[in-house]
Amino acid sequence: MNTSSPRATERGFDSAHFRQALSQFATGVTVITTRLADGTYRGLTASSFNSVSLEPPLVLWSLSGAATSLPIFSGNSHYVINVLSAGQEELARMFSRRGTDPFDNAAFELSRTGQPILKGVSAWFECHNRSRYPEGDHVIFVGEVEDCAVHPQPALTFHSGKFGST
Repeated sequence: MNTSSPRATERGFDSAHFRQALSQFATGVTVITTRLADGTYRGLTASSFNSVSLEPPLVLWSLSGAATSLPIFSGNSHYVINVLSAGQEELARMFSRRGTDPFDNAAFELSRTGQPILKGVSAWFECHNRSRYPEGDHVIFVGEVEDCAVHPQPALTFHSGKFGST
């Protein structure tokens, strides 16, 4: 039995149309944080977060291959995925801007491995940087969850280019 299927010879859409179609999928908003060897912190806003497995506990997120923070997150052993709550839109914006250090204005505490956990989040997952997979123009990070916490509250969402809440 032949299980392969023919591939389209050309796409019937461009990148802008593809991005618009993707924007119709409402996602949660996360901030991925880590601590560098020199003791400074880095973080970025990401909406590409998913569960992978319950046993072992695995989650994934993705980062542009062109991101200046790619070497940082690829090289560090641990990071924290902070799931933002409905009132944390400004945190999402701060961690998506270049040129300023969002940790100057963000309240956080440190995990057992010294990773920054943002205060007021709905949940957080401290992950060992288990594996990375380059795919297209992004790198998919798979993290093995070593610790997590949940603080049930409405979540910050992103849909059609705008923040909202559940």
